Amino acid sequence: MHHSIYTKKNSGLFLQLTAFVFTMLFFYGCSSNCAQKVSEIRLSSPGNNAIRVNVAVFTTDTLDTYIKYWVKDGNTEVFNSPLSKHQLHHNLILTNLKAQETYEYSVVTKNNNCEATSKTYSFKTQDYPIWIKDAFKVICPDTLALPAKFKDGYVMVYRRELPGIFYFLNYNGEIVWYHQVNETGVKVAHFTDNKTILSILGNETYETSYGDEILEISLTGDTIFHLKKGQKDLQQTIHHEILLTPENNIATISVEQKIMDLSSVGGTKNDTIKSDGILILDRSGKKVWQWSIFDVLDPLKEKNIVKEHKDWMHANSLAYDKDGNFLLSFYNNGQIWKIDSKTGKVIWKFGKGGNFAIPKEMIFDQSHAVHLNKFGDLMFFDNGTSKKVSRTLSFTINESEKKASAVINTILPADTYNERMGSSYLVADTTLLTCASKRNAVLLTNMKSTFLWMLRTGTSPYRAEFISKEKLAPFIER
Repeated sequence: MHHSIYTKKNSGLFLQLTAFVFTMLFFYGCSSNCAQKVSEIRLSSPGNNAIRVNVAVFTTDTLDTYIKYWVKDGNTEVFNSPLSKHQLHHNLILTNLKAQETYEYSVVTKNNNCEATSKTYSFKTQDYPIWIKDAFKVICPDTLALPAKFKDGYVMVYRRELPGIFYFLNYNGEIVWYHQVNETGVKVAHFTDNKTILSILGNETYETSYGDEILEISLTGDTIFHLKKGQKDLQQTIHHEILLTPENNIATISVEQKIMDLSSVGGTKNDTIKSDGILILDRSGKKVWQWSIFDVLDPLKEKNIVKEHKDWMHANSLAYDKDGNFLLSFYNNGQIWKIDSKTGKVIWKFGKGGNFAIPKEMIFDQSHAVHLNKFGDLMFFDNGTSKKVSRTLSFTINESEKKASAVINTILPADTYNERMGSSYLVADTTLLTCASKRNAVLLTNMKSTFLWMLRTGTSPYRAEFISKEKLAPFIER
């Protein structure tokens, strides 16, 4: 067997590999008829990722193959790569790694219930690039006060500036997984039920949460879906939201523009009104459904249209209600709409001037990251610009009676008031993970607003999501 030995050098980053070279060597498993038929092993660091290693294994017969690996001279915890089935050329990705750490590994091949294990080899991971090192700092007065579920899980944040980076962090603020995209930034992202990350990308020419690319990647860093503006039916700028539909299509918020004569209301004869829509694409990039604000509202009947025509409504989040219809939130008018996902008809409006009676103390200014929480309640982050107080709100909605009952009303600490962007999600039912984007901070509080934990970031992520440990296994288990 031949084992490739080399040190890969690129932009000052190193992957150090150590092994032996064999011209022909068989490793025996359960019997002499179970020789391991490995002809070559090659290691590399895709994208110069410090904590992800690719092991290319070449076998002389079609076999099932995986890598088992562990920290050299560390504890006894052993990780296994995903299994490559019935192949001659096996590309195996190792995650669960730490930067600048020496690992040992063996190649395991299987055939007809017979298993063979190679000799033990080693490699050393490279260091983080300078723009990642020391990017996060955790402040936590008492780790014993943190829910066990939070300590066992991970926080997903992302870098909107260039280069764009997706991160998973543990409660100590340590990077346990990351993926970098060059020459563009990550505007918004979601972790999906398919164990993928679905995102909108955009470079510095796109403001805040606007972009021109859709990217979906796996936890091994493989591209699942990638589409740029101008390709297939993605012909417009997209922004603020990206999610999978129940049919495994991709739904996003789109920029919709219309040239209109606004001279009758104080504008010009050729004003361009910029607003929002919903766009659904299938996996081939074909449009399967589209909706626009212009389908349901007449700009000439809006009293502030001349003032707001460059950013009319400003949709900022999209979610599914329990019946499969859309929930769409707007920053400018402080409303959340429920929209029929087949006809496009507006079913109801929630918020200022909406269809529901809302308790006085729960009236909100703006909403971000609208979603249904695990209890089926309507939950979102209220920027609170009129009072300069940001908070998390949730409501139990009675659609037939058009009533909303208050459930959560948790105020952010005063020094983390967040006038733009942001998100808030339940963690372990008793705490809230809140992203204060403008303060470069992610906080964990209880329902009484008591501060428990804070992540200080070197960037301003649009949102922060909590991902439980079981959803990331086996790719992230440390």
